[in-house]
Amino acid sequence: MAFTRSRLFTLATLLTALTASGSAFAHAHLEHQYPAADASVTASPQAITLNFSEGVEANFSGITLTGPQQVAVKTGMAKRNEKDEKQLIVPVEEALKPGAYQVDWHVVSVDGHKTKGKYLFSVK
Repeated sequence: MAFTRSRLFTLATLLTALTASGSAFAHAHLEHQYPAADASVTASPQAITLNFSEGVEANFSGITLTGPQQVAVKTGMAKRNEKDEKQLIVPVEEALKPGAYQVDWHVVSVDGHKTKGKYLFSVK
């Protein structure tokens, strides 16, 4: 099968489109958070704030917060910052006692991709 000029052009166009659209297939990666991973805070946080590499859908995103002895901590509904679609804020509805805490997060980015992860922090 010989490659004609039109077939080469079609192939080149297809490869360019696939390469250029790579960012459209990206996932929302956690860039930073508060409390920070492995941080030790002196006061109980009022919210867990997660900042991602791209916009997230709050209705399909959230966290599970567990404390000492794997006890679940009550949290509120995840909300997106009104001024930053990349920031997810989850209210902590009870004061955290001293100890280690784990945040298990899951998000759906605005392009529909799901990602999840976890990190630890402690309260003095």
